[in-house]
Amino acid sequence: MATTMPLRKLISCVVLDLDGTLLNTDGIAGEVLKAYLGKYGKPWDGRVAQRIVGKTPIEAAAAIVEDCELPCTVDELMSELDPMFSDQWCNIKPLPGASRLIKHFNGHGVPMALASNSPRASIEAKISYQPGWKESFSVIIGSDEVKMGKPSPELFLEAAKRLNREPSSCLVIEDSLTGVAAGKAAGMEVVAVPSFPKQSHLYMSADEVINSLFDLRPEKWGLPPFQDWVQGTLPIEPCYIGGPVVKGFGRGSKELGIPTANLSTEGYSNMLSEYPSGVYFGWAGLSTRGVFKMVMSIGWNPYFNNPEKTIEPWLLHDFDEDFYGEGLRLTIVGYIRPETNFPSLESLIAKIQEDRRIAEAALDLPFFTRYKKDPYLSISSLNNEHHP
Repeated sequence: MATTMPLRKLISCVVLDLDGTLLNTDGIAGEVLKAYLGKYGKPWDGRVAQRIVGKTPIEAAAAIVEDCELPCTVDELMSELDPMFSDQWCNIKPLPGASRLIKHFNGHGVPMALASNSPRASIEAKISYQPGWKESFSVIIGSDEVKMGKPSPELFLEAAKRLNREPSSCLVIEDSLTGVAAGKAAGMEVVAVPSFPKQSHLYMSADEVINSLFDLRPEKWGLPPFQDWVQGTLPIEPCYIGGPVVKGFGRGSKELGIPTANLSTEGYSNMLSEYPSGVYFGWAGLSTRGVFKMVMSIGWNPYFNNPEKTIEPWLLHDFDEDFYGEGLRLTIVGYIRPETNFPSLESLIAKIQEDRRIAEAALDLPFFTRYKKDPYLSISSLNNEHHP
């Protein structure tokens, strides 16, 4: 008899945060603030970025003025930054899995609310550039419509009231500790999708912590499951990356018995920040050898505790020699699983071999085989540029 996943709680609606949960606002904010602070000779670093996640605009501005010791008031900073941010809303990209999630819940008639610490006008402006988003939400509510923003539960309680639902039947999806605290204070179930890496341990009050929206399993909450997984893989919008193969950590062959072809991440910092860490697969084109199946990791590799996010593709072919310096292009077409820490090297190797089997089988399916002929893979002059 087939086993069913145990229900955590029967949920009837979903309340979503916006910035850092659905939209990659943090990336745009970082670019704007880096340019602005540069005028004062001040650096923009991750420490300040983490302090402002989930805060209302005025709280974030106060933190920046204090931390960066700026010679201006909070109001002056906001009046200067507001138009700079407004000019960039059109460039914000949805986080991977966000549009899929909204389309899925909307298509199954699951009521959704958008509850953000941003002002209502700012929310409306940001989502206006995302086709189909605004009309998918039954309720949109900003921090200027309540007395107190998150971590107060007021935003979420007001969202439940407008949805005509009990708070206990609402599932909150949040990226910040502030938002998680607000959701729990409202008596709601909370799934956390941390916006900063290596911070899952801080989210213990959430009912579940997931690596990215790719990893949400709605059926755990009594909601309709996604139907787009294919043989243990999730098809994604193709992503393209290329460059010379660089010498890596040397551990792929020595410790794992798996010869990974490390790519330089130079020029791909935006893509790396947008894509969740995890295991992906697709096709790899070597400038002088042809096109091969490929499974790859994007992330920090928790077992080895990399200091920086890396791209490590494993070409599923036996090569007689190394190809350092050779041009390599990747077409990434699917997702397998989130990055995970392993208790032993043996368990890590076993999982990587399982990833290989999953990727090889998936790439034999016509849906994925068609990408082998992608023109991007056949170009021999690799110039480290994204796909046009």
